Order: sequence, then C-alpha cells, then structure tokens
Amino acid sequence: MSDITKYLRFLLIANIGWLLISYILSLYKIFRFTRLGRITRNLFNQILLFSLLFSSIYAWSYLLLDKKGILLFLSALALSVFVLRLALYFTLQNYRSFGGNFRNVIIVGCQENAKLLFDFFNKKSQFGYHFMGFFSNNPQNNTNVEGTINDIKKFVLNNEVDEIYCSINELEETELKELIDFTENNLKIIKFIPDSKGLYQKGLTLQYYDLLPILALRENPFDDSILKWGKRIFDILFSSLVIIFILSWLIPILGFFIKRESKGPIFFKQSRNGLNNKEFGVYKFRSMGVNKNADKKTATKNDSRVTKIGAFIRKSSVDELPQFLNVFKGEMSVVGPRPHMVSQTHFYSKKIDKYMVRHIVKPGITGLSQVRGFRGETETINKMRARARVDRFYIENWSFLLDLKIIAKTVINAIKGEENAY
Repeated sequence: MSDITKYLRFLLIANIGWLLISYILSLYKIFRFTRLGRITRNLFNQILLFSLLFSSIYAWSYLLLDKKGILLFLSALALSVFVLRLALYFTLQNYRSFGGNFRNVIIVGCQENAKLLFDFFNKKSQFGYHFMGFFSNNPQNNTNVEGTINDIKKFVLNNEVDEIYCSINELEETELKELIDFTENNLKIIKFIPDSKGLYQKGLTLQYYDLLPILALRENPFDDSILKWGKRIFDILFSSLVIIFILSWLIPILGFFIKRESKGPIFFKQSRNGLNNKEFGVYKFRSMGVNKNADKKTATKNDSRVTKIGAFIRKSSVDELPQFLNVFKGEMSVVGPRPHMVSQTHFYSKKIDKYMVRHIVKPGITGLSQVRGFRGETETINKMRARARVDRFYIENWSFLLDLKIIAKTVINAIKGEENAY
C-alpha cells in the first residue's frame, strides 16, 4: 500500500472518529442558555478522546510521522477548535446583547421561581430573551402583570410570543392542559418552572438557566445539528439518485402519455403546508384532467377526474416521484409527515388537538402514517386524528433506522399496490 493511500485512509477514519465522538458527547448540541463551563468541558473531553483515537489509528496505519509532529498537530487542533468555539460563543452573545437573534417570552405565575426567571431574562441580555410580561390570577402587587390566565391566548397571538414559561403550582390541571393544547396547535414553545414538589409528567427535558431548573415539554430531535445535517445530506444524496437515474428518463415518457390523454401541463403543483406551517408548492405528475377543485378536494375512490394514465401512476405511487425535486430544494424530506392541502390544515387544526405538531419537522414523500395504513383519503375525522397521532410518534421517536424501515416498507407497498392508492 502506497503512503498516499495510507494517508487518505488515515484521514477518512480520523474524520469519522471526530464526528462520532462529537455526537456521543453532544459537542454541537449547544443552546442559547448553555453555560461556557459546559462547552469548555465538552471540548476538553472531545480533544482527549480524539487524541487517544488518533494515536491508535496512527499506530495501526504505520504512517511516517514522528512523535513531535503528532503532538504539534493535536495541540494545533485543540487550540484552533477551542478558539473558534469561544469566538462563535461570544460573537452570538454580543449580537444578542444588541437585540439580535432574540425570542419573545412571557411568564405565567408571579411566585418566587417565576421572579427569579424574570431576573435572569433582564440581567442576561446576552442570551437573547425579550421579556413581555407576567400573567397571573394572583399578581401580588407585581407591576409587570399583563393580564390573567384567560388573557394569555389573545396576547400570544397578537404579539408574536415565541415561548411561554409556566410556574406549575399557579395553574389548575385544566388550565395547564388547555395551555399545552393551545401551544401545540399554534406552534409555540411551552416550558415549565417546577415547584418544590417536582413534576410527574413524562417526556420532559431538564434544562438549566444558570442555577434555575427549567422543564421543556418536547425536544425536537432535529435541534441536534448533527442529526439535522445528517438527515439533510441523506435527502440530497437520495433525491439526486432518483432525479438522475429515474426522473431523467421517466419525465419525457410519462409526459407524452399524460398530454396525449388530456390537455394541460405534465406536472401538477399544489400549495401545501410544510415546516413551521409555511406554504410551498409540491410537485406531482398530473393524474387528473385540469379542474377547478384540484386545490380543494382530494381524490376519492372511482373519482371521475382521474385519467387512465393517472389511475396507473396513482396506484403505483409514481405520481409522487417529482416530489424528490422538493426534497432536493430543501422543502421536503424523503421521510416525514405527509404535507396536507392548505384547506385541510386550516380545517383539522381547529378540530384535532396537537395536529400542528406535525409541522415542527419537514414533510416527507413517505411517512410512518403511510406505511401504517393511513395513506390517501381520510373519510372521517377519527382517521385523521389517528394519522396525526402516528406523525407525532414518528417525530418523538425518530432515528435513521426508522427512516430506512419506512423507505423499505414504502417500496414494498408500491410494488404490491395499495388499497388506498386511488
């Protein structure tokens, strides 16, 4: 084996090792409230473990490097990573101190821990929190109270509030449930200030703002930058392969038959709701004759609007393939909750609790709901409620392995043909 080959293999393994150690130690999982001590400690552990790994790879590869060169490299690596991380940390803090990258927040409750959090927001401007007021049924002479518990919803919607912090022991159980449902349905973040008795609810994440504990209701798995970019890289590679090796020859062939059977464009573009409920145009092969109800009414069984070629491509799911263009553009992911029509989102967001949670991640070409039997038309609200529940399960339990299983199951279902594909 040549020296160049050894060096390339060495660099590949070393870089993979760096990424794995970074993921295990959560090196890049840094939030605006993360303390500098934790960042420094994680960096120290990262460099220590990587140095051990580097030395092991060096010994295994028999590279022609002396000990002084290795020590110099590791020292330069440690210093550069540490300086860059600190520079980024303090740059962001200064930027927030001058009013950039801020989040609007309110506090529900006026007791001791709520006031401590208020002091944190006011004194620590570098963390980028813009306090907008207290809400409480027992204001206790607090001059910053904007209203009662019943005033929260109107205030949040009218003032673009990003996060709500609740003092647990100042809310009745019904008030707490109603507030959680409100934040879920309106894509707001809710966090809890625990009382001395603690909190029994499952699925909460403990975070620290200085020495004050805060409980977050749900952690988005894609807040982890490595997971987020890993999924994005996978989407780019997967969609590129489909576009190059399938769509490149399929578009002209299907286009010929689509236009031969009915007048109109080859592609059908429809507005749907995606990440953070933003609308985007989703692409499909046109499977119906051009009609005025395309954006309002989903396809039903024996739908007269569906053409002959359209019936075939819908049954085989081929009509969905142009959505890999949406994936490549970054509007969708290969796997995720299916994007619904704008009219459906408006309707079901008012009828189904926590329906809007499905919009905290990118929509997918396929998803867990689709391989669990919830593909296609949803005739009843109970079916849509079940679909939304499965989508939430996917978001809260996401993994690359789960995505691969869903993709494999989707391919099998497409080959076999699905009963709901019409």
